[in-house]
Amino acid sequence: MTQQEQRVALVTGATSGIGLAVARLLAGQGHRVFIGSRTEDKVLATVEQLQEERLDVDGAVLDVRSADSIRAYVQAAVDRYGRVDILVNNAGISGGGVTAGIADALWNDIIETNLNSVFRLTREVLTTGGLRDKSWGRIINIASTAGKQGVVLGAPYSASKHGVVGFTKALGNELAPTGITVNAVCPGYVETPMAERVRQNYSRLSGAPESAILEKFQAKIPLGRYSTPEEVAGLVGYLASDTAASITSQALNVCGGLGNF
Repeated sequence: MTQQEQRVALVTGATSGIGLAVARLLAGQGHRVFIGSRTEDKVLATVEQLQEERLDVDGAVLDVRSADSIRAYVQAAVDRYGRVDILVNNAGISGGGVTAGIADALWNDIIETNLNSVFRLTREVLTTGGLRDKSWGRIINIASTAGKQGVVLGAPYSASKHGVVGFTKALGNELAPTGITVNAVCPGYVETPMAERVRQNYSRLSGAPESAILEKFQAKIPLGRYSTPEEVAGLVGYLASDTAASITSQALNVCGGLGNF
């Protein structure tokens, strides 16, 4: 496969969890992958790790809450690889609590990180990344089953992910005539560093030990276990393929049966 035939994929929040699994899978499929994350040391370490696996990966610091950082990141990807063909909007944070006590700062941080970033990165990839001028493209947004149903004590997170699903469906229909597809992948409970922080937060709010929170969460899942980052990445890899060309404007669950909607 020549460099011209290789597609270029941007993956945000790619130094751990789902984002790292997605970056590794897409690169393993022969794509050139440009990762982004807030911490420079983590970006450099992840790029080095994936390059040692003989994968064509590079990256740059990215704070998805910052419009300036987003512009610089997409420009850096274009400078490195010439264009963008695939965008995976994965960066996100959890957060919540009793709604009456949620501070503006927490609400705004979650909405900026999980929702506004998806719009800004997509717009930048369509313009600076040159995607709107192509007849093939993939925009894949990592949403959540919480983007389809309400999560108790998770109002800001659930609201942000509902927004991602709505944006996905609207943009997917808008871009459908161009050959660019737009889809959302909706994980349920996935064993990642963020999942561990969620359990810690619920433990703090409820007073129950983390082990009891884990058992409670697992009991909700028909498969009886958390999904893995690699299982979520598998759906991303499929949606990024030519075979998935007729799938657009969809929000697809990877959740062990947790949400059959």
